[in-house]
Amino acid sequence: MASSIISFQTSNLRSAFLGERNAICISSIPVTRVSLVRKAVECKESRIGKQPIQVPSNVTITLEGQDVKVKGPLGELALTYPREVKVDREEPGILRVRKAVETRRANQMHGLFRTLTDNMVVGVSKGFEKRLQLIGVGYRAMFEGKDLVLSLGFSHPVRMAIPEGIKVKVEENTRIVVSGYDKSAIGQFAASVRKWRPPEPYKGKGVKYADEVIRRKEGKAGKKK
Repeated sequence: MASSIISFQTSNLRSAFLGERNAICISSIPVTRVSLVRKAVECKESRIGKQPIQVPSNVTITLEGQDVKVKGPLGELALTYPREVKVDREEPGILRVRKAVETRRANQMHGLFRTLTDNMVVGVSKGFEKRLQLIGVGYRAMFEGKDLVLSLGFSHPVRMAIPEGIKVKVEENTRIVVSGYDKSAIGQFAASVRKWRPPEPYKGKGVKYADEVIRRKEGKAGKKK
C-alpha cells in the first residue's frame, strides 16, 4: 500500500513539473517575409564643381567629346574627362563642368576635374611657381649645364635634370624658384628636390618650401649637477 502511494505521488510530481506528454502544446508563430527597400542615394552638388571657370581672352579652348585642350601664351595642355563628368561652353569666356550621371563617384569627379581644368587655364595664361629654401651650413644650389646641382651635406653633390616645360632659378645660392604652366609637374619637381633632405625638427636643417612652417622639437636638456 505504501509503495503504491509513493508511486502515485511521484507520478503527480512529474506531471506537475514536466507536464503530461499529451498535454504539451507547441505554438507556432507565422514568420512574415522581410522585404528590403533600397533607398536612392542623393548626392549633393559639389561646392567647387558648380563654380564657373573664367577663360581669359588670350586662352583658346578646344572641346572634342571628353577631350579638352587649352592653349595660351605660356604653353598648351590637354585633359581627358571620365564618363561621369563633362564640360560645356556656357558663353564666350565661361566654362561649366557638369555631372553626366547622378552617382557618388560623379560627385567626387565633379569638383576634381573642375579644379584641374581651372589650373590648366591659369597655368597657360599666368603660370605657377614653387619656392624652396635651403637651410644648413654649406647647403647651396647651382647650375652645371642644364642640370640643377645641390650640395646637401652628402659625400657627393646631388644632380637633377630639369624636365621640359619647367624653369628653375637659383637666388643667393640658397633659394630655388620652380615655375612653369603645368602645376602638377611643378609640384612634382619641387617635391623631388625637397625629398633629398627634408627639414629636421630640431634645428630646421634641410630643404623646405618657402611658406612651410616646421614644428620644432626641444632638444635633450643637459644633465643637472
